[in-house]
Amino acid sequence: MPGQLTIDAIDFAHNAGVHHGKISISELGRLQDYLVGNGGELKYTVAGALDKSAKPVLRIIVQGSINLRCQRCLGELKHVLDLQTNLLLARNESELHSFDEDESIDVILAGSGIDVLALIEDEIILSLPISPRHVESECAIIRAGDGDTAGERSPFSALAQLKKLH
Repeated sequence: MPGQLTIDAIDFAHNAGVHHGKISISELGRLQDYLVGNGGELKYTVAGALDKSAKPVLRIIVQGSINLRCQRCLGELKHVLDLQTNLLLARNESELHSFDEDESIDVILAGSGIDVLALIEDEIILSLPISPRHVESECAIIRAGDGDTAGERSPFSALAQLKKLH
């Protein structure tokens, strides 16, 4: 991924570090499988802090829009991202397992070389809907017998005609 940014997460959180910028959607390689097109960019902010219990956390904010494929009509679906995630940082495996018992918080293993852009991409992928779809009134799907949309006949209209014969 071009322009990698790595941080020491614990140090970043203790020093209340902040990094923000824009990232091109085309730079997010793993996200491409979910997208229709890769134009545009997303704004992001990663901020380190200590929570109420003085435990280090990373706050990730991502804003922008991406184009997904509607699973109903297979057309383009604009999806607005407005993510705000807090990740508790575990110093080692045992701390990770003890924090992980509480399912209400997201925990990651902190290291000295966390790739911020990969972390942002992970959060975007985790936030995506399982089956993105337009609302029915906006979907371009053509129901059998409804006629043509945009000059194309439904591949199922021939099946509907066969059904009427039998």
